[in-house]
Amino acid sequence: MGNICRSPMAEGLFESEVKAAGLLDRINIDSAGTIGYHAGSPPDRRAQETARKHGIDISGQRSRKVAANDFTAFDHILVMDHDNLADMKARCPAGYEDRIQLFLSFAPELLGEEMPDPYYGSDDGFDRCFEAGSAAAKRLMNHIKERHF
Repeated sequence: MGNICRSPMAEGLFESEVKAAGLLDRINIDSAGTIGYHAGSPPDRRAQETARKHGIDISGQRSRKVAANDFTAFDHILVMDHDNLADMKARCPAGYEDRIQLFLSFAPELLGEEMPDPYYGSDDGFDRCFEAGSAAAKRLMNHIKERHF
């Protein structure tokens, strides 16, 4: 939604997988929110701390709102919940809808299809999101390697 909690962690997790696969120079990774409340802001402190505990630095990321050209610029647009899925599909130009899917569709056995928003909860919500996101990022990397490389 605001691009300060779940999506920055997902971006950091996936970037870590892409780096481990030696494909950082071939895969463009970014995150964005469906709303622009926090545009230009760094990720939430708790998201940064959770990622840092696992050796991932997301402090350099800055929130931004989804742009119209994102739908054509990216092969995969991954969202965190069904509300964002509906919002993104409504904004999407015809013919690009198949690029949009739930991030946790790559690891639904962990938390279901939706990544719960930890913003209003306790710090352990960030840990649960990170764990589920880690599994999804690994499987996403495998999917992309099989499909594109």
